[in-house]
Amino acid sequence: MMGSAEEKLAAARTRLILDKPFLGALALRLPLVAADAGWCPTTATDARKLYFSRDYIEALSLSQTQFVLAHEALHCALSHFRRRGHRDKYRWDVACDHAVNPLLLADGLEPPPGTLYEPRFEGMTAEEIYPCIRNTDAEEPMDRHVYEAPADGSPPPDAPENAAPRGGDGDGGEDETNGSSQSDEQERGQGKGGAPQPPPLSAQERDALAVQWQQRLAGAAQQARQAGKLGGQMARLVDHLLQPQLPWRMLLARYISASARDDYSYSRPSSRRGGDAILPSLRSGQVEMVVAVDTSGSIRGEEMAQFLAEVDAIKGQVRARVTLLACDAALAAGAPWTYEPWEPAEIPEALSGGGGTDFRPVFDWVDRNGHQPDLLVYFTDAEGAFPGAPPAYPTIWLVKGRKPVPWGQRIQLN
Repeated sequence: MMGSAEEKLAAARTRLILDKPFLGALALRLPLVAADAGWCPTTATDARKLYFSRDYIEALSLSQTQFVLAHEALHCALSHFRRRGHRDKYRWDVACDHAVNPLLLADGLEPPPGTLYEPRFEGMTAEEIYPCIRNTDAEEPMDRHVYEAPADGSPPPDAPENAAPRGGDGDGGEDETNGSSQSDEQERGQGKGGAPQPPPLSAQERDALAVQWQQRLAGAAQQARQAGKLGGQMARLVDHLLQPQLPWRMLLARYISASARDDYSYSRPSSRRGGDAILPSLRSGQVEMVVAVDTSGSIRGEEMAQFLAEVDAIKGQVRARVTLLACDAALAAGAPWTYEPWEPAEIPEALSGGGGTDFRPVFDWVDRNGHQPDLLVYFTDAEGAFPGAPPAYPTIWLVKGRKPVPWGQRIQLN
């Protein structure tokens, strides 16, 4: 007979499926396994299963248990197990919790005690939150992220020496109706202490699971939309995650290169070369490019420098002259700064800002001075006043955060 923790988890998952089908469908993909409290004092996931401490679950209310289930499911659906790269594990785990929890709170779920939440991180990805986390912080994630080895590189403390390899097709082996196809004794973690900590995922497993969770994310979103129960903030997150994710540097290089005026010329060659044949030759014109940076305070100095360094690397390849404008609510003093294709583009030392955000002064300056750039690139968080209509030249918004733009080509920074 199931204990009260298992019954509460089953009831909470059923409630999620009925009330919040998007989160419920994701939570259904994680079989529930009672774990040894020595390594799992609360809950944990390895992107295949959800591990839980019976004592912890029994102390929660039913609504708090729904939060816990959705929290673990979103870690998996957002592929947090694959996106850390070379970042510090502790800071990354804290950043991931700060990215997930505001979404669940906005969806009306009740958090359990100890849930990490800061309003300043709302709408930010884990990558954007990570630089704000310090190793000296006393924050602890609500759960354990065991898809990787512990931060100190030691093996999982309870992993058996000859642990059997994971079987199945990499999809967790769960049944589509009840989330589990393994024996009751295995899934309920019966026996002394509960299930041991699983070994970390290999690189191949992380890649395969990332694809599977993206498919699950798309399927869950479709079901929720059909039921009319996918909230606006969650819907925007899903749409963003399902877009093709190319590095912003690659996209920026692609758009700038497309603006280069390379064409064939059929003009008559010099008579000194001899011969009467007119052969095509490749001619390149200089690209006129306006670069604007948002100095309202949401974009840090090192981020501006990184962005401008990327533009500088590309402009030499396509022979682009860059006109740099800095703006918060008005253009910065000293603007514009112009850099020829052979000159290094750098952030001016006297650059200042910090006021509100208004994008119109940049476009007004271009019109007022009679410029016809081949391309305008604006680096911003997209929170401000836009011109009412798009200009006659192409515009790229390189956006930090999730704010939309009314026109132009939007490139996500992360």
